[in-house]
Amino acid sequence: MADRGGVGEAAAVGASPASVPGLNPTLGWRERLRAGLAGTGASLWFVAGLVLLYALRIPLRLCENLAAEWKVWRNPLNLFRGAEYRRYTWVTGKEPLTYYDMNLSAQDHQTFFTCDTDFLRPSDTVMQKAWRERNPPARIKAAYQALELNNDCATAYVLLAEEEATTIVDAERLFKQALKAGETIYRQSQQCQHQSPQHEAQLRRDTNVLVYIKRRLAMCARKLGRIREAVKIMRDLMKEFPPLTMLNIHENLLESLLELQAYADVQAVLAKYDDISLPKSAAICYTAALLKTRTVSEKFSPETASRRGLSTAEINAVEAIHRAVEFNPHVPKYLLEMKSLILPPEHILKRGDSEAVAYAFFHLQHWKRIEGALNLLQCTWEGTFHHVSVYPKKELPLFIHFTAGFCSSTAMIAILTHQFPEIMGIFAKAVLGLWCPQPWASSGFEENTQDLKSEDLDLSSG
Repeated sequence: MADRGGVGEAAAVGASPASVPGLNPTLGWRERLRAGLAGTGASLWFVAGLVLLYALRIPLRLCENLAAEWKVWRNPLNLFRGAEYRRYTWVTGKEPLTYYDMNLSAQDHQTFFTCDTDFLRPSDTVMQKAWRERNPPARIKAAYQALELNNDCATAYVLLAEEEATTIVDAERLFKQALKAGETIYRQSQQCQHQSPQHEAQLRRDTNVLVYIKRRLAMCARKLGRIREAVKIMRDLMKEFPPLTMLNIHENLLESLLELQAYADVQAVLAKYDDISLPKSAAICYTAALLKTRTVSEKFSPETASRRGLSTAEINAVEAIHRAVEFNPHVPKYLLEMKSLILPPEHILKRGDSEAVAYAFFHLQHWKRIEGALNLLQCTWEGTFHHVSVYPKKELPLFIHFTAGFCSSTAMIAILTHQFPEIMGIFAKAVLGLWCPQPWASSGFEENTQDLKSEDLDLSSG
């Protein structure tokens, strides 16, 4: 019977869970699980923290807050320093731009207007130092030095047009000189672009310079009343250089088309750029709301709407305003003239107050031109967003929620199983033991065990 006892012990050992390195095999599964988790507690707490962070990303609006903090863009409708910002300084004696804003512009200038091959041309070497200067007179002096070395230095004309010209007419004249020089340099760079990486970098720089010049010429034409000319320049730019969407030339085009009251063309531009894969802006969202508001605002009355309900067109307009205000809630106070407008900065924070100022500065007149548009904006904003913002989002089907949750859970279990196979094996057996009792846990097994113990007792007593 000694052999039978040995077989029983071996069977008991074989029926026990697989041994785990570092764990005492004589402990029960609960003790072994607790000991294993204690050894990997830090890793599991880290994973649990990531899961909790992912689960709370929507209630805490983590993604939106991070995106809003990081999206600092150059204002596509920034004013001319010499011809417009300086006028403010002459009148008030105050600087319209902050040091931080001007520092960002200096970084932009060095990115757009310089490259590693500037040492090959003395005039470009001088301009590279000019863009780094903090003092405006020093930058202007350096630009003249570059022109003395090379009368066709496009970037020197750009700097003078931006900072020395005191009127838009003077700025346009200098930009036309810059365009003539920029086109010549651009053609030369095109012919040499495949010779080396340095030549390709030079072509990118010369492309940036040419696009910048044409864009500012379009803005000069817009400010001088030649709006159709400005629209043509912008359209040609967007066709010739489609990859440069980061410059947001379409926002300049939208504003010019609104000034022409070419609403069908505005809708066509929105259909192309109001896409989920492209970054949004206040100009896009509020222009889309303005177009939908335009169809119903003239006859809209809050009292009538409360009695009969909103029509389909009115619902579309209200939802478009909801979407716009949800993107940037600072804009309505400027459009409704509850806050005073100031000169827009050269850089804006997406979804921030600076973007609201930049948008309202140029687009307030377009809202005022459409009768009842501001009234509908005010009714919708005060009724829905003044205290609580409720963004009308379409509910996803339950199947999509279930599938997303199932896939996420499966992926997490797979990762944990790959990292901690022994621990997850013990945990799986524990769960199966709770939900699916095994045959050896049945009453028959217990009875056989009790009989075996009784027989062993009898043998020991004999």
